[in-house]
Amino acid sequence: MRHFDLSPLYRSTVGFDRLGSLIDAALSAEPSAPSYPPYNIEKTGENAYRISVAVAGFAEDELNIEAKEGQLIISGAKQESDEEKGATYLYRGIAARAFERRFQLADHVRAHGARLENGLLHVDLVREVPEALKPRKIEIAKGAAVESKAV
Repeated sequence: MRHFDLSPLYRSTVGFDRLGSLIDAALSAEPSAPSYPPYNIEKTGENAYRISVAVAGFAEDELNIEAKEGQLIISGAKQESDEEKGATYLYRGIAARAFERRFQLADHVRAHGARLENGLLHVDLVREVPEALKPRKIEIAKGAAVESKAV
């Protein structure tokens, strides 16, 4: 039984339309999901995160970072150099295959910057909640009727 009925959640929540599809996608993910390249996700502050991807052997121009539609896509394609074209390997243990990693970003999380350091690609993320969504105190009118404007 891998399918759950999430319709009771929709009755008591507003604005979480994607929640059901996200949970469904997580449950239906293949057990043999790609594990290359390895990565870490760390929280570096209250609203700051960092994804570190092990990309040993890749140069900056062989890596691509793209943020679109709530996803962060990190991909790499190794370009064979002239030195490697003529080389004969007895053993090749350093993986240099093309890859693509996708990370689902929460609402209001955006990529802030990236750097390549010691074979690790660090992508810094920041969560920026708009002022309109931050909690605010609503004053209660005393004695006078509250005017409402038709929209």
